[in-house]
Amino acid sequence: MANKLKQIAIYGKGGIGKSTTTSNISAALAEAGYKVMQFGADPKADSTNTLRGGAYIPSVLDLLAERRRVDAYEAIFQGFGGIYCVEAGGPQPGVGCAGRGIITAVELLKQQRVFEELDLDYVIYDVLGDVVCGGFAVPVREGIAEHVFTVSSSDFMAVYAANNLFRGIERFSNSGGALLGGIIANSINTDFQRDVIDDFAARTATPIVQYVPRSLTVTQAELSGRTTIEAAPQSAQADIYRQLARRIAEHTESKVPTPLDPQQLREWSSSWADRLVAAEQAEAERDRAVA
Repeated sequence: MANKLKQIAIYGKGGIGKSTTTSNISAALAEAGYKVMQFGADPKADSTNTLRGGAYIPSVLDLLAERRRVDAYEAIFQGFGGIYCVEAGGPQPGVGCAGRGIITAVELLKQQRVFEELDLDYVIYDVLGDVVCGGFAVPVREGIAEHVFTVSSSDFMAVYAANNLFRGIERFSNSGGALLGGIIANSINTDFQRDVIDDFAARTATPIVQYVPRSLTVTQAELSGRTTIEAAPQSAQADIYRQLARRIAEHTESKVPTPLDPQQLREWSSSWADRLVAAEQAEAERDRAVA
């Protein structure tokens, strides 16, 4: 009997740790015995590197640039734990739409019934979340993914990108689009950072799925071309990723978020800027008193 496929999209602004997080989720699910495909939906085509010892794989658009017809299996490579790795790819810089690779790759895999033939448990889309338009919106707009998660830190631009994603989900929710599972709070190492992301989550009616601290263990693993799950399986950071993977595997109910409008977002960020200044001043006064 075929497995019931669960498709998940993970969004986040460039550089926020989206691919790192996604690859460790995939690795943890594979470690637990699930059949997983990771679908890199970023024009850089580097989503799956740490699942394959740091090696790049040809993207769907790379292959289509060489010939008109491509067998989908030519774009599928196996990595750690037997994870199936696919990269949609993107155009040359300055030419074409960066989202076209996602549209093309999704259509190729669907037409050739790859998901059914591989009998997958999970397909995880790793999607650039700086802009939720065109091809980048496909997993949300067309309801390809059942559940959407966003990776965000407490930094304003990461929150801004997350809020834009929420606006896209809200817009497409009435036409069968995917719904929001929650926020993966990344690089959370202080109480202040946690307070900021918690407040944003509360204001947008969004759950926090997991807090993930910034860790040198992750850096060391990536420098060796591996996930933390593979490179440091006994580490505390690996256990955090395993817990995150379990929560995503058990997640069943996603909802429509309530994004902030641009003015609300600006007022919210300004209020936290004022609190940060006040906190720094209070800390400086305490240091002077001790001295």
